[in-house]
Formats: sequence, C-alpha cells, structure tokens
Amino acid sequence: MSELRRVPRVYSYSACSTCRKALAWLNQQGINVEVLDITREPPSSEELEAGLQQLGRAKLFNTSGQSYRALGAAAVKALSDAQALQALAADGKLIKRPFLVTADGRISTGFNPQEWTTVLDQAP
Repeated sequence: MSELRRVPRVYSYSACSTCRKALAWLNQQGINVEVLDITREPPSSEELEAGLQQLGRAKLFNTSGQSYRALGAAAVKALSDAQALQALAADGKLIKRPFLVTADGRISTGFNPQEWTTVLDQAP
C-alpha cells in the first residue's frame, strides 16, 4: 500500500450476519472504521496482495459463498496466485468477509474478537 490510512477499513456485506457482528463489536469498542460494501467496492489489488502475503490463499476465499461454489473448489485450487487475486478483485462475494485492513496495512478476514483486538492493537 502506497499510503497509510488513518482509520481501519472494513469491507462488509449487509446481508452477512458475521459482518454485522463485527461492526457491532467495533462500535462497542469505540473503534472508528471506514465501512465499505465488499460487493460494490472490493478491496484493492494492493490490499488483496497484502492479504495473500500475510494470511495465505485459504483465508482469502469465502468458501461457503455462492460465487465460490459456482467456480468450484478444484478450479479455485488450480488458479495461480495472480489468477486468484484477479478473481477476488473481480467478485467481492468471493472474498472472506469481513475483510479488515488496519491503518498500518495488516489484514484479517472473518471475525474473531481476540484476533481483531490483537490486529487493531487494542488492549485485551
């Protein structure tokens, strides 16, 4: 990422109960975030690349979603990293959500309060 952000970004989907839980938790913690609709404005190529480097491919794909099932696990597994990033950038529903990008560029996918506390440098 070329520039650091002042607040974390959360790519979310309004129909996703896990996303709603994550946003409620952030609100309870008093953490200000920029919320983006993952289907209309998916993470940037740079953010997805950072996610790949930090988490690996398995944590980037929403394996329970319709888009993933439509492609098929075998087809996704056969993709090169570059092809996988391209597919993720093209369809936000393929991306595991919520997708958190901290102000300093750390990535977390899914919602685990303990992990998010650590990633966001919040006191336990």
